Amino acid sequence: MSAYASELQRQGIRLGLVPTMGCLHEGHLSLLRLLNGKCDQKAVSIFVNPIQFGKGEDLDKYPREEDRDLDLLSREGCNLAFIPHAEEMYPSGFQTYVEVEELSKPLCGQFRPDHFRGVSTVVNRLFNLTRCTVAAFGLKDYQQARVIERMVEDLNIPVELVFGEIIRESDGLAMSTRNAYLNADARETAKYIPKALEWARSQAEKGITDCSLILDGMLMILNPLPNVKVQYLSAVDPWTLQSRDEVGESIQILLAVFVGKVRLIDNIRIGPGSGTKPIEGVIV
Repeated sequence: MSAYASELQRQGIRLGLVPTMGCLHEGHLSLLRLLNGKCDQKAVSIFVNPIQFGKGEDLDKYPREEDRDLDLLSREGCNLAFIPHAEEMYPSGFQTYVEVEELSKPLCGQFRPDHFRGVSTVVNRLFNLTRCTVAAFGLKDYQQARVIERMVEDLNIPVELVFGEIIRESDGLAMSTRNAYLNADARETAKYIPKALEWARSQAEKGITDCSLILDGMLMILNPLPNVKVQYLSAVDPWTLQSRDEVGESIQILLAVFVGKVRLIDNIRIGPGSGTKPIEGVIV
């Protein structure tokens, strides 16, 4: 990969990158399309990154469908798939990590303390290996997007970042590789996550500005559901990720919810300055 990237640079060919952990879906493919016109060749990395998984998380059972992924990428006009092994990415003696301190602490960081260190490290490593000039990330992983954005700015990494909006199923559930873990009953329950987010958006549209009222109403939707545990539900500044009491022009609402043993995350920006449209397929 490094030798190929160096040759592209020598020829003045710009490479765009979509970092993924594989088991691709329309959300990933939409990011590949975001690169159109921004680079000369498009690449996707497929790497289930062990250092962003905590003890007891689903590293071993994380879905892997390499042949299917390669077929999808070929049909999307992807020029390159980079599929390294963990031993190549983290050889014996590896001990250098990248950490974005403050943005990594709240929200998911409360419950997955080493997760964003693993994300920042692998993304920085992928940037260095591919010499990409532009990279695309999805906003379903909203905190991750802000962490990577901060890392690029703080370290003066010469990579343009583009962010894709959340791609959703017909009932509003955010597309995620982990949706494959849901059985029929859990899948039916999971659709209440976008319902709660859409309810929050509608309340802000009606002029409700007290974040606690909005969050309490969302909990009234989610908490009574069978086999559901809300890990966190927060209203934060879209850029600093610090908690906010009032909606103001806009706030970001983020949540992590267990449906059975499956952990799902989602988010939405609400408020008069958000420009957020209703979630398609969701009625509240």
